[in-house]
Amino acid sequence: MFSELQPSQRTIMTPGPVETDPRVLRAMSSPILGQFDPEFTAIMNDVMAMLRQLYRTENRWAFPVDGTSRSGIEAVLCSMIEPGDRVLVPIYGRFGYLLTEICERHGADVTTIECEWGEVFQQETIIQTIESLAPKIVALVHGETSTGRQQPLDQIGQACRKNGALFVVDAVATIGGTEMNVDEWQIDAVIGGTQKCLSVPSGLAPITYNERAEAVIQARKKVERGIATEDELSLNAGRPAIGSNYFDLSQLQDYWSERRLNHHTEATSMVYALYEGLRVVLQEGLEERFARHRYHEQALVAGLKGMGLTLYGSEEAKLPMVTCIEIPEGIDGESVRAMLLEQFGIEIASSFGPLKGKIWRIGTMGYSCRKENVLAVLSGLEAVLLYHGAAIESGRSVPEALNVYMQ
Repeated sequence: MFSELQPSQRTIMTPGPVETDPRVLRAMSSPILGQFDPEFTAIMNDVMAMLRQLYRTENRWAFPVDGTSRSGIEAVLCSMIEPGDRVLVPIYGRFGYLLTEICERHGADVTTIECEWGEVFQQETIIQTIESLAPKIVALVHGETSTGRQQPLDQIGQACRKNGALFVVDAVATIGGTEMNVDEWQIDAVIGGTQKCLSVPSGLAPITYNERAEAVIQARKKVERGIATEDELSLNAGRPAIGSNYFDLSQLQDYWSERRLNHHTEATSMVYALYEGLRVVLQEGLEERFARHRYHEQALVAGLKGMGLTLYGSEEAKLPMVTCIEIPEGIDGESVRAMLLEQFGIEIASSFGPLKGKIWRIGTMGYSCRKENVLAVLSGLEAVLLYHGAAIESGRSVPEALNVYMQ
């Protein structure tokens, strides 16, 4: 016999997943509708309209891919890359390597440039590489949660247009938490995530792409036998097919268009969740939401510095929703995380690769980005560090954060 599922209540202060907004959880318990029920297709249309507002775009195509954030990245890249295509990936953390791997798996000729972890690129460095390399695609991470840094993007899209390249951005960590101006920054395709600043469970990857990207995708379109007309079956004969059926954006856009051409069975409850998550974001207001993330970041940073801890990485390029801290010398970082979870019910994150065991990462994202959570993680972390014998300033973290909140 198996017991009833009763997960513990946690205060989740990681860079994702974060706590789900209770309004989203309520929406997920709504009755299931058929995927072609007019009531449900109206919800799909509203989701697309809200995504356009979130991404600040007039793109026709703005819809979720069923799957975690990585599914959206895979869908965009596999639908645009043909074997031998030249792709540029600037890397400043773990997820730049992920973009590289996905591009290589789909046959791209990938060129990478790298900067030190904890820093970001000067945009001119990327632009000069674009001009000399002439890639088909430039793929870049906006918010690198492994290092807690945010790459400026506002000049790169213009350089891509000038040099005939498509600009693809991984905005999984940033969408809904900080500026993402798709049209203004001339980004051709963007991939977001639900489980971070949108405070929706992991399971959908909201994407948007423009006519430039659509032209590349449509040039490779193939359709399934049994649902297509004879004219459609002969479309683009001789061109390499997109290497995935499930992630084929040319078919997914037919499913999300007025045609409602069957592709897969939609994850109905997750669409409800995304609908409500987007509605909550837009009800709060984008600028107000961005300001809220910066506000609680300021309080968290003040408390950590009051404790005497050292922040990791360039402060000028800091990601507003992720704060990285150097683990004090002689302290077992995993033991601290384990005690914080077991005794206080608070989860923070470690990091990857060269930073594993060297930093902690605290996320202030979406619904987790609240005063009570910030004060709880500061007080809990201070207590656990004192228990482990760390040389920190006792009794200063929460008062310093309160100085921010009481202003």
